[in-house]
Amino acid sequence: MNTSLEIQNLKCGGCANTITKKISSIEDVSDVQVNTDSKTVSFNYNEESTIEKVQNTLNEIGYPVVGNKNNFTTKAKSLVSCAIGRIQVY
Repeated sequence: MNTSLEIQNLKCGGCANTITKKISSIEDVSDVQVNTDSKTVSFNYNEESTIEKVQNTLNEIGYPVVGNKNNFTTKAKSLVSCAIGRIQVY
């Protein structure tokens, strides 16, 4: 199955790189695609419980799904994740 989640705090390729790396490491997730224009992450999965795992991971790294809490701490996490993603790109 495939799904697409609209997420918060996604701004650049550094963010996308971190998201792709973290989400791809989750068992049962494949073909991760991050779109910075539409602020979405899409992926394939087999088990319904995988969606919750992905949402939890996104929240942990600072990119909560639209509609979820996005406080100062979460935004700060996204800045750190972005910086790490930028370093890994170069």
